[in-house]
Amino acid sequence: MIILPAIDIKQGRVIRLFKGQFDKVTDYGADPLSMAKHWEDMGAPYLHVVDLDGAESGNRINQSIICRIAQDLKIPVETGGGIRSHETIREYMQAGISRVILGTRVVSDRDFLKRALADWGERIAVSIDCSNGFVAQRGWQETSSVKGIDLAREFSAMGLQYIIYTDIARDGTLEGPNITGLLEILDNVSVNVIASGGIKDESDIKTLSALKRSNLYGVITGKAIYEGKLDLKHALGLCQ
Repeated sequence: MIILPAIDIKQGRVIRLFKGQFDKVTDYGADPLSMAKHWEDMGAPYLHVVDLDGAESGNRINQSIICRIAQDLKIPVETGGGIRSHETIREYMQAGISRVILGTRVVSDRDFLKRALADWGERIAVSIDCSNGFVAQRGWQETSSVKGIDLAREFSAMGLQYIIYTDIARDGTLEGPNITGLLEILDNVSVNVIASGGIKDESDIKTLSALKRSNLYGVITGKAIYEGKLDLKHALGLCQ
């Protein structure tokens, strides 16, 4: 299991949302590129970068910043948020992004995902963001009638190799991950799963490691490392 520090970008700044609500923002007042280099220097093996403006409106005003991060860092970067066309996927891939995360569009357009997988294979991930078990979309502003576990099974059958599972009710709360929801995903698909939402301290890292699930590929942490609740270097040592 690896740990991926999260860098969520809104209007060019590093911020964190509370339960996916765009009116509940903590601004960490940092330059995204400087923050990315900081986590790289701390030993992060991979970065998780999200364009929140893109996720909310589809306007990818932070794309150039994200591409600069991928080009200036030595560690791989995955990114998502407002990626709803094949041209956008191509732009990110050509700019050095290692893995592109799809979300809103694939909930209603399976052909879009099929083509992305055909073109880019394991460099495509899908973010399954759930509210009470149902998939949220459009920057978490809408909840669909699709269950997260059903979507995970379907995408696994299509050949998807990476799923990012987020419990929106836990995201940014420091209340710990939704272990029950995570296990439902892990035990029903064989793809690599990245857990996200609620990580508060090293006890959560230990809990996730103790699940002994070979397809638990990684965990994303944001607020915990920004507010000093989780020491990234020490947490990385626990994973090793």
